[in-house]
Amino acid sequence: MLSIRKLFNQLHIALAALALTGCATVGSDPLAPTRPVDLQILAINDFHGNLEVPSGTTTYFAKGKAQTAQLGGAGRLAATLDQLRQGAPNSITVAAGDLIGASPLISAHFLDEPTIVALGEMGLSLTAVGNHEFDNGTAELLRLQQGGCEVHTARTPCQLEEGFKGADFTFLAANVIGKDGTTLLPGTAIRQFGEARVGFIGMTLKETATITSPAGTAGYRFADEADTANALADELKAKGADTVVLLLHQGGRVAPYLNQDACPGLEGDIMPILERLTPAIKLVVSGHTHSAYICETSASDGSMRLLTSAGRYGIFVTAIEMSIDPKSDRILSMKAVNQPVVEAAGEHAKVAELIARYSDASAQVAARPVGWIAGPLKPVEGALDTPLARLVADAQLAATQGAEHGGAQIAFINSGGVRAAFRPAEDGTVTYGQIFALQPFGNSLQVLELTGAQLHALLEQQFAEGETGELQQSVLIPSQGFTYSFDASAPSGKRITEMRLNGKPIERENNYRITTNNFLASGGDGFSVFSQARFVADGGIDLDALETFIAEGVTVSQSSRIIRVGDRRPD
Repeated sequence: MLSIRKLFNQLHIALAALALTGCATVGSDPLAPTRPVDLQILAINDFHGNLEVPSGTTTYFAKGKAQTAQLGGAGRLAATLDQLRQGAPNSITVAAGDLIGASPLISAHFLDEPTIVALGEMGLSLTAVGNHEFDNGTAELLRLQQGGCEVHTARTPCQLEEGFKGADFTFLAANVIGKDGTTLLPGTAIRQFGEARVGFIGMTLKETATITSPAGTAGYRFADEADTANALADELKAKGADTVVLLLHQGGRVAPYLNQDACPGLEGDIMPILERLTPAIKLVVSGHTHSAYICETSASDGSMRLLTSAGRYGIFVTAIEMSIDPKSDRILSMKAVNQPVVEAAGEHAKVAELIARYSDASAQVAARPVGWIAGPLKPVEGALDTPLARLVADAQLAATQGAEHGGAQIAFINSGGVRAAFRPAEDGTVTYGQIFALQPFGNSLQVLELTGAQLHALLEQQFAEGETGELQQSVLIPSQGFTYSFDASAPSGKRITEMRLNGKPIERENNYRITTNNFLASGGDGFSVFSQARFVADGGIDLDALETFIAEGVTVSQSSRIIRVGDRRPD
């Protein structure tokens, strides 16, 4: 039998040996080579609450060939993400904004809470804010991030998500700066993958305040994208990031539209931003334009920078493979592919269950008949005002024509405010779900007073400044009784050649009462003249106006109200 002294000595020797073994851990030798870290980044953008499979098919390029299929759906998207992660121990899922807002009824009716929950189930980690994250204001965006059931909109929160806990992922808003100089939400994040540290910056386009209701962004300014990203990239590198990824809600366009490997004809608002970015940013995950592309571009030092976008509505996932050398802070290789989200991917069980629950809850609301429409709804080729846009403008005028509602004479709808076309039933019946898709924002109507001279200046704001006379992205579509003509070749400020109300010319000195939505009334889409008008009356909610207008049946006007010089005057 061992004596106590011998037992103690043997135990002491064993512990010493164990301690020496512990000192010989991998990586303890500073001269030992550091292995590259392989990282997978999965990215989406512009999901817009499309929980269900979007209608229609998508033609896209895959392996150099055109393909056509019905893509997307949150259940398939979640399953696709899971499949892509297999065999990739270092993986992160990110997004480039507009995940919510301008959403179908199944999400929007519930303030996009189901989309927030579904994205969490998918394993989303970080996302930039986009302009549509501000549709319901900053307080509502913070609620979606942090949780709770505080009411900030006309719709009721927490209808199915009792005690809504908020997003399991982080919104990044690096260039959304309050009056006190702080950002609305975090601007950056660092994630560790083995021995590699990757910095992420997230931001929206600097024009967000002009394309979102000013009330939704009140108290915040949107700083320049490149200036902000460059400053933060330096900070992230100083904190030990081996490389930096920019999640940017701004994008480009390619021809053809979706996913061609060669990235032909890349252009758009993102180009001058890319030119000014620091070479420290090697990957830009972009959005906003709803295009799908993988583009190899050059940084200012000649190194390769990858630019990606996954289209819209969750129809693609961008799968990026990156090899990082932590010792030299270099990316050894980087490549990406846009993976289509196809039916064969199957369904993620939890996400599918969530969609079914919200689909059942919204089905009765969506199916309710609200009226009927007669007349063709297909746009006439070359016309700037579509039948549905004219219908919406007429509905808003009808809601505010009475003296008790403001006595409006004209209504204007912006072309971007008409979101989705629809086809009535054979007997002309229209459902609430259809008109909701047409007017999903829940904007309020306002009756304003402008002089004839201000009205002329307002319509001139549709055109780009300078000699080209190109129409801007947003066109003002008027209600019945008002027409205007334009000559794009005329000098700036003189392109509107004629304005008539009920056949009579608009007088510059006279006052006119005009209805529009709160987005335009606050100067949205760059129409600053609206913000100079005198407020007359509140006109209710745009969707309510449309529902009331078609309740007894309506025939859609087929006459264009916007006339190019040389075109025939409408009947």
